[in-house]
Amino acid sequence: MPDLLTIGAFARRCGLTASALRFYADSGLVRPIRVDEDSGYRYYSPDQVSAALVVRRLREIGLPLERVRAVLAAEPAEASRVIDDHVAGLASQVRQARETAAAVKATLGSSAPAPSVQLTGPVFTAAIEQVLTATSQDLPVLNSVHLEVAPEAIVLTATDRYRLSTRTLVLAEPSASAWTATVDADDLRLAMPWTRRQHELRLSVRADEICFHGEDSSVRTCRTLADDFPDYRLMLASLPEVLTRAVLSRNALVASLERHYAPQLQLDFSAAAVTAGAEKIPADVIGPPISLSFAVSTLHPAISTAVGPDVMLDVAGPHLPVVVRSADDGDLTSLAMPVKGTPG
Repeated sequence: MPDLLTIGAFARRCGLTASALRFYADSGLVRPIRVDEDSGYRYYSPDQVSAALVVRRLREIGLPLERVRAVLAAEPAEASRVIDDHVAGLASQVRQARETAAAVKATLGSSAPAPSVQLTGPVFTAAIEQVLTATSQDLPVLNSVHLEVAPEAIVLTATDRYRLSTRTLVLAEPSASAWTATVDADDLRLAMPWTRRQHELRLSVRADEICFHGEDSSVRTCRTLADDFPDYRLMLASLPEVLTRAVLSRNALVASLERHYAPQLQLDFSAAAVTAGAEKIPADVIGPPISLSFAVSTLHPAISTAVGPDVMLDVAGPHLPVVVRSADDGDLTSLAMPVKGTPG
């Protein structure tokens, strides 16, 4: 059978070692198609590569052998449930480990945190959810939220190069000091179900983590990054003067975006409307007509997270970021970059 692969060639295709393949064969997961009776050499079919890759990836997430076997034997829906249950268990273990680590570090008298600031948990969590839409996995610093604490307010900011979202929250009590921290976005996502349940939430920062203190003296921690966060204030200050401004219904624009199945959508600004694709939405428009195209995945989060019934779109030019604000609440500001080559 000339199309069969030796164990070495098959291992290279799968990204596994020959010893791992022997182990998986002995475990009944990926058995060779043929074993030479005289030499003991094992041969595999190219058709087995996909199954071996599945096994490798499941083992990479720590799935036990018996569950790997169950996934391979199950229907797709049941296999997905087994995987989801395993990942949920991992997330729970990580959360419990961080809680225990925070408690242990507190008893060890590790470096004292900066003076804490107090917020309302549901409000803080909602603000985090708004700015998290502008994160990405491309670089660690782009998968983060930058916190700036001042005496009267805290500013939350995230950017992924194509979007920027920044939200200002007034503090319940003035802060005794000012500090900044760039917080890992994935850690924040894990902490949010807990922060949402804390009516009174206090934030403090240590050298490499931010601490959330709840009402019952419980603590959650999130890692902070040492990387410099992009200078978003300079980015905002560098935008040219607004050329065209439109105020229109946020819900109408969101609905239009959700009905649009193509990956890009063109917005046409005219005297009394903004046309989104083929749908005309009444709008108060000041300035000359202009057309821009956006990736729906960029524009939808910027519009859907806006606060209030109306949204304000400030356009400085056909190839410049559009500034998105709630028409009646300027505390949340987002930037959405149009795609290149759009009409002017």
